[in-house]
Amino acid sequence: MDAKQKKQVSNCETCVYFDYDEDAEADVCTANLDEDDMVRFLGGSTFYCPFYRFYDEYKSVRRQN
Repeated sequence: MDAKQKKQVSNCETCVYFDYDEDAEADVCTANLDEDDMVRFLGGSTFYCPFYRFYDEYKSVRRQN
């Protein structure tokens, strides 16, 4: 499998879209998923998320230096 065919494995806990929802009292995905994406996400039929972006809390600090 070459680099173009490789799919990114996601870890929700490190994703920028994974936030705590006080109303639900749980961590939730805040990415804007369409109905098909939501079905795949909730069904666990996919091992990667096309919306995954690594959350780097120090990114802005590095830019200031």
